[in-house]
Amino acid sequence: MQKEVIAGSVRIGGGKPFVFIGGPCVIEGRDITLRTAETLKRLTTSLDIPFVFKCSYDKANRTSITSYRGLGIEEGLKVLEEVRETFDVPVLTDVHSAQEANMAAQAADILQVPAFLSRQTDLLVACGLTGRAVNVKKGQFLAPDDMRHAVEKIESTGNRSIMLTERGVSFGYHNLVTDFRSLPLLRGLGYPVVFDATHSVQLPGGLGGASGGERQFIFPLARAAVAVGVDAVFMEVHEDPDRALCDGPNSLPLRSLTDILKTLKRIEDSL
Repeated sequence: MQKEVIAGSVRIGGGKPFVFIGGPCVIEGRDITLRTAETLKRLTTSLDIPFVFKCSYDKANRTSITSYRGLGIEEGLKVLEEVRETFDVPVLTDVHSAQEANMAAQAADILQVPAFLSRQTDLLVACGLTGRAVNVKKGQFLAPDDMRHAVEKIESTGNRSIMLTERGVSFGYHNLVTDFRSLPLLRGLGYPVVFDATHSVQLPGGLGGASGGERQFIFPLARAAVAVGVDAVFMEVHEDPDRALCDGPNSLPLRSLTDILKTLKRIEDSL
C-alpha cells in the first residue's frame, strides 16, 4: 500500500486530488517571491487544489560559474519562512549538502534532493535525519528501479516521509526524454510520485552557458502525467519567464496557469 506524506496541512499520496508544487526556480528577491506565493495560494484555493510553494535559496548546479544562484541560505531561508507564515502554505526547497539540511529544515516542510545529487548518501541521510519530508528527484542518469537505493538510504534514518520525482532522462546532446513508464514503476516503490513538468522540457546546456527549454511542451507532458497517475505535479512558474534569472526557458508564465490547472483537474476527475 502506498504511503502518504504530510507537509504542513497538505497530504501527498493516497489518492486524489493531485497536489500542485510550484513557484519560481530561485529566489530573485523578497517582493517577487511573496507576490508569486500570494498569487499561487489564491489560485489554488479557488480551484480547491492542495498547494506546496517551491523556491530555492541557492541553485548550486547552474551551468556556468557566472549564472545567478539566489540569495544564499541565510537570507533565502528568511524569505521562505516568511512565505510559509504569511500564506500558511508548506514550503519546498533544494538542499545541496549535508551541512545545509538542518538549517533548511527550520524554514521548509519538504527538503528536495536535486537530481544530480540523488545518489549522494550523506545528503540523503542528513535530510532523512531532520524528520522533514524528503523529495528525491530521480537522476537523469538513473532507471526508475535504481531509486530504491535512495529510498533505502532515507529509510535507514527511520524517516518514511519520502517522495520521488520524475524529471526526464538524459540522452546527451542537450536533451531530455520523459518515459511515462517511469511513473508506475516509481509508484511501485511505495511512495508518492511527483511529475516535474517543467524540468522535463529543459535542454541542459542548450544555450551554451545556460540551459534552454521547450516551454510549449509543459502542458502536454503534464496532461499525460495526470492521465497516467501521479500524486503531485511540479511546475516552475514566473511572472515573466523570459526575464527570469534562472530556468526561464522551461518556466511557465503565471498568467497561463489557471487554465492548465483546470484542465489537469478535469483529467484527474475523469479517471
